[in-house]
Amino acid sequence: MTGKKRLNSLEAALNNEMKEREFYLKNAERTGNPVGKAMFQQIAHEELEHYERLKELHETWAGAGKWPETVPLVVNDTAVKDLLKNVIKEAEKISEGDEDDLEAIRVAIDFESKGVAFYEKLRDEVADKKEKAFFDLLSRIEREHYLSLKEAEEFLVDPESWYTRAEHPSLDGA
Repeated sequence: MTGKKRLNSLEAALNNEMKEREFYLKNAERTGNPVGKAMFQQIAHEELEHYERLKELHETWAGAGKWPETVPLVVNDTAVKDLLKNVIKEAEKISEGDEDDLEAIRVAIDFESKGVAFYEKLRDEVADKKEKAFFDLLSRIEREHYLSLKEAEEFLVDPESWYTRAEHPSLDGA
């Protein structure tokens, strides 16, 4: 992959991260469901971090014409999965999600699925180990967002099954 194509890919990633962040913030504001609100706020926060790291990378790379040596390219892992479980356990009464919540989650699942594929493609097209590691990290975080959103979808569609699976019940045969 040429340097110009990689810069163009970073610009596309910047645009996607900001669009996704705006989507998550809008839905965090809209929903009355505490699980959806917490999840959308957390993912919006994480998308902003991705945007900031990608912007820093893009600016440095555009100026130097190569992968930067000094830009801190660490991105925090996602906290969405733990956040979802904690919010659900702490909430005394979770208001049911409405069709808008479910639709927003399904749109977000599509976003994150495409994000995984996009960052995996970038990872697979570069040779530099630091580039590979960075794009691999982003793809894994987007995958974690995807899995958390799938879990939230299950919770909204069938909370009883979600609780059964999340609580890991077992029959002791006694």
